[in-house]
Amino acid sequence: MSMPAIRLLRLGSRRRPPSRDGQRNLPQLSASWRPIIFAAASAMPFMASAQAQVSTNVERAPTLTIERYSEDWSWLADPAKRKGDWAEPLKYVPLDSDGSVYLTTGLEARSRYEGYENVNWGASPDDGYVWNRLMPYADLHVGKVRLFAMPILTSISGTDRPKGPADTTGVDMLQAFVDVDLAVPGGDSLRLSAGRKLVSLGSGRFIDRRYGTGVPLPFDGFEAILTGKSRQVTGFYLQPVDTRQGNFNDRRSRNKAIWSVYATQWFDGKRLNGFDIYYIGLRDRNAIFDQGAGRQVAHTFGSRIFGDNGAFHWNVEGAYQRGTFAGHRSEGWGAGFETGYRFQKTALRPEIALTADIVSGDGDPDDPKLGTLNPLFPNGKYFGALSPIGPRNLIHVRPSTTVHPHKNVAVSLTGVAYWRESVHDGIYAIPGFLVRSGRDSDARFIGKELELAVSWQATPKLNLTASVSTFDPGPFIRDTGPARTIKMVGGQTTFRF
Repeated sequence: MSMPAIRLLRLGSRRRPPSRDGQRNLPQLSASWRPIIFAAASAMPFMASAQAQVSTNVERAPTLTIERYSEDWSWLADPAKRKGDWAEPLKYVPLDSDGSVYLTTGLEARSRYEGYENVNWGASPDDGYVWNRLMPYADLHVGKVRLFAMPILTSISGTDRPKGPADTTGVDMLQAFVDVDLAVPGGDSLRLSAGRKLVSLGSGRFIDRRYGTGVPLPFDGFEAILTGKSRQVTGFYLQPVDTRQGNFNDRRSRNKAIWSVYATQWFDGKRLNGFDIYYIGLRDRNAIFDQGAGRQVAHTFGSRIFGDNGAFHWNVEGAYQRGTFAGHRSEGWGAGFETGYRFQKTALRPEIALTADIVSGDGDPDDPKLGTLNPLFPNGKYFGALSPIGPRNLIHVRPSTTVHPHKNVAVSLTGVAYWRESVHDGIYAIPGFLVRSGRDSDARFIGKELELAVSWQATPKLNLTASVSTFDPGPFIRDTGPARTIKMVGGQTTFRF
């Protein structure tokens, strides 16, 4: 199992704590942190990907996905293809004699500990907590119609700070939708979907699931996907769901909506190499920038080329955004790349990777025209376990290296350096709120981060992870408030089938 490089231009989600970077050795942690680090390293010795290993053999289980509804277990209808795994009777439950009606069930149980010292570079109290969540699901197929339901049960313990929408939602419905597959001329298929679901587009840089936080981000709305042998076109109108504390009280947002047409052309049969072109529209009645707050309508046009030949992988993306903010014009842009190489026949199977991106900021806060790119709904752990800032007004460079002391263990060391793209704009958290205004400093360098992560896929269903991160502040942070080094330890156990 390998740890993929974090994707580049991805855009925000919520997390109060820090992000990662790195150009110097990990600072020595205080004595009070050493027992925590030892416990995390002992209880969750390795930082693994949340997904099971990928298999290209149709007779083995498909890759376990984050959203779960894209998994296809219908091959279990053939008893000869079964391998005797205890979960197989739960993944395919025939409900009629010919197999056209069947049920798939599954579950994710996750506990994640995060401990922070010098939150917001010392401007906020230290914090530590445990996120717990349980996400069972049922997937009923009736011919060409399917009904999918995934409730979520969450809690957070160990902290008395105010709880945010990514911390806990009690008991609620994370996903619940119906879709139908229709044949169209030319051999393509059209899938129409309505309801609540987790959604990710392309590499997840503008639309993603906020999976790494306590509560993922679902959307309510309608989606249509036209799929052929070598191409796919997705169109949708969606509204993000406001997750709230309490049971069964999550509702779609009245302030935000997105709509999109997203097309992919694959260059190979395995769909590992291809090209995307897309348009995404956004309406936000309460967008917030260093310039102020107001209604924003943004139109984002972008493209991406991606590929993976087994050893070398790449992902290059660029986007242009224009629209209005608070009644005036807005215009932003962003570009980034991610590339890496796997030395598959070398001892420890080392991997090296480099990601970099540049995301526009506002050039003049007193000019009503806004120049900051809005990243919409990016991943909740955009730059890694420690992500105190998000992809607005940012230049980011991230080299990393990974080794595999065992086939199911990955040890990764990552360094990140951050600069402001515009010295006239501030820095922002992943959810979009302002972290530090840019009005009190003309320094460009924000800081650097270092993260050590260990990952162990103990079994195809059990994943254990741990990480240690620091964020060393640069001149901009020192000019604008408290400037202590952020320190973070994290550990996670995830069971999924």
